[in-house]
Parts: sequence; C-alpha cells; structure tokens
Amino acid sequence: MAHRLWQRARTLLPRHGFFFDRPLVLFQSDDWGRVGLRDHEGLEELQAAGLSLGEKPYDFYTLETAEDVAALSQLLKRHRDASGRTPCLGMNFLTGNLDFRKMADAAFREVLWRSLPDGLPDGWLRPRLFEAYREGVEEGVFWPALHGLSHFCLPAVERQLLAETERSALLRSLWKAGTPYIHWRMPWVGYEYWDPSQAQDERFLSEELQANAIGAAVGYFAKFFSTLPRSACAPGYRANADTHKAWAHFGVHVAQNGIGTLTPPHLDEFGLLHLYRTLDFEPALSQDLTVERSMHAVEDSFARGVPAIVSIHSINFHSSVKDFRSRTLELLDEFLTALEAKHPDLLYLHDGDVYDLVQTGCYMADSKPVAVGMTKRSFARGTVAKS
Repeated sequence: MAHRLWQRARTLLPRHGFFFDRPLVLFQSDDWGRVGLRDHEGLEELQAAGLSLGEKPYDFYTLETAEDVAALSQLLKRHRDASGRTPCLGMNFLTGNLDFRKMADAAFREVLWRSLPDGLPDGWLRPRLFEAYREGVEEGVFWPALHGLSHFCLPAVERQLLAETERSALLRSLWKAGTPYIHWRMPWVGYEYWDPSQAQDERFLSEELQANAIGAAVGYFAKFFSTLPRSACAPGYRANADTHKAWAHFGVHVAQNGIGTLTPPHLDEFGLLHLYRTLDFEPALSQDLTVERSMHAVEDSFARGVPAIVSIHSINFHSSVKDFRSRTLELLDEFLTALEAKHPDLLYLHDGDVYDLVQTGCYMADSKPVAVGMTKRSFARGTVAKS
C-alpha cells in the first residue's frame, strides 16, 4: 500500500521544466525489430486457420525491410535544419522476439526468446536489414533507443497458456504461423511491464520483474549496437517509478512519454529527463492525417517553448504486405518541407541532444557545439502557457 501511495504522490510533486527559445523538433518511433505478420506466407497460414485479417491496419503489421529503412534514410538526408543537420529518427527497438522453432518443439507450451543479436526467428527473411539499421545510425539519420525485450506482458501470456481456453488456442495459432500476437484482437496480452488482468492498483509488474526484463533488454541492445541505450520508451507507455528506477540503474538518461497535455522536459528523482510526445504523425493509422493539422500542433508546442516531439511508429514504413511506406514518405516529406520553410531557425534533435542541452546548455552536431537558450521554471501539468 505504501509503495502504491508513493507512486501516486510522485506524480503530484511540483516540477521544474525546461523551456527553449527556438523551435526544436524530435521524432520518436516505436516497435523497430519486432516481428508481426510473417509476410504473405504468414497471412495465408492465418487465413487458413480461420482468422479474417484486414479489419484494422495492425492486422498487416509485419517487419520493416532493408528497402523500407533505406527509403526512409534517403528521405531524411534530403532535409536540413538551421545548423545543416538532417532530421534524426529516434528508433525504439525491441531486443527480443519469440523463438517459434524452439517453442514448436515444446508444443507451444512455454515462451522462449530469440535475442535480436542472434537474428530473427526461423522463417523470417530480411536480407541486410540489420546492416541498414546500423548504416542509418552511422550516417546520423537514426538514433537507437530502448523499447524493451517484448511488447507484451510475459506473465499475462503465460497465464493464458496454462488456462487452455480460446485465448491459448489463438496464441498457438498465431505462433504456428510465426506471428507473436495482434494486440487489438487480444488486448489481454497487456504491455511488457503492465498486466491488464490484475486489479487496477496491481497491474504493474513488481520492481524485481521489471528490473530483470529491463536488464536483459539492455544487454541485448548493447550487444546489437555496441553501446548502451540513453533513452527508453515503455511498451504502451506503461511505466511507473519502478520502471524509471531500473532504467536509470542501467544507464538510461531519458524517459519517453506518450501524448497528453503539453508538458515541458523535466528531471525526476532518479535523474531521468522526461520527454513528452506532442503529435501523432501516423499515416498508416489515420487516413485523415494532413500536414496542415500537424503544423498546427507543432506551432502550439513552439509557442509554449517546448520541443515538438513527433510520434511515428514503425508500421508507417512497412511495405511487404500492405504498402504503408509510400504515403508515409510523401506526407513526411511535405511536413519537413513545411517546417523548414516556416521556421528557418528550427533544429532537429534526438533525445540525447535534449539531455545534453539540459545538462550543459549545448549539444553536438557534426562535431560542433550548438547552443540553445533555455530557462527553467516551475509548472503545473496541463497549464503551460504560450510565451
């Protein structure tokens, strides 16, 4: 009880936020490295098993290809901010996938992992995908960050396997086809650190379970990218103080948060810098998305002195089953062009740059320091006024 009360109280503590004197734009993107529908072969297997796919976009979530990643990289390279730097996509990686072959050998009665450094699960073919990730990081158009080990809650899934119900049958049908889950069809799988089947105050996993999962994910991330993650975003944005404590323990400096009220960057008791997304830019999920409305949201952030942080999930760049990529790149190109035309003084940053700004007043771009004017003042959530 005392632990839960502390969790609630920390959200009510007074905060001091950081406000900036010029337009800053960041891009945060979730779900990289996570397999979904195993292309057309997986689609046919699931249809044969009785699943009618196509009702919602996430039925066609697959996994990006090297060509998808290269097309995104090329688009970003065509744009520049006031310092001459390209936009940089913060890519939040899941560092584990289900090992479907080993699970099949065990009659799909237990969950077994294959780490991203060890490759994709059997049956998944993505030539040069990992090289494409690393090339984009080397060229400065991608910046890797941590999403987790798995997107779903392991205890929640293990509980359903033991229950031997329609839910466990659905899991096994998906796994036989090389697909881990389709969240909108089965929200009971939860999110990595959050179990929806528990009582409302007990849905977050214990501090120990969270720390173990985060430690494993960080280890795989370090093996894959040869560096520790500096930023993290919890699956489903479900994070609490135990999550933040574990992130800080494993070297993470920035905690990403979902869209809500306009909230400035601020530090917590663990030294984590909290960043809040301000715009959903998801062409794959919204046929109504327009550059004009997106610009209005960005202008609102700039007027309040907070960074415009754009959320754009990896599904938007997929093309192997359904071509989400073409429309996304077209709209993203228009959006970046509009931003640069209206705000010639704008700067493209990633999460680590904002952390450096808060700590030192500048960040490095092309080996040169870039200073940004910054003020620190108290704020109440949801009441950040325009400058």
